[in-house]
Amino acid sequence: MVSADLHAVIDLYALSKDVKAVDYEPEQFPGAIFKVAEPKAVLILFKNGKMICTGTNTEANIKKVLAYAAKIISKYVISLNPPAEKK
Repeated sequence: MVSADLHAVIDLYALSKDVKAVDYEPEQFPGAIFKVAEPKAVLILFKNGKMICTGTNTEANIKKVLAYAAKIISKYVISLNPPAEKK
């Protein structure tokens, strides 16, 4: 399992409406479930840009899944959140 932060606010409603592989029911759960077929993985996406990737077992596959998802998700970014500065 890997977590990531896109540093962006995502329109999960539009994403789930346009992309068949994304299931979003905010009454049930605050995250959208994005099922990636190849390499097989599941992403849990949150409106604040945080996501969790599970179901794949190699670093190479994780990178492929995240790159594929980022390309699709980038069309649904509402605004960007710069990373917080570390003290």
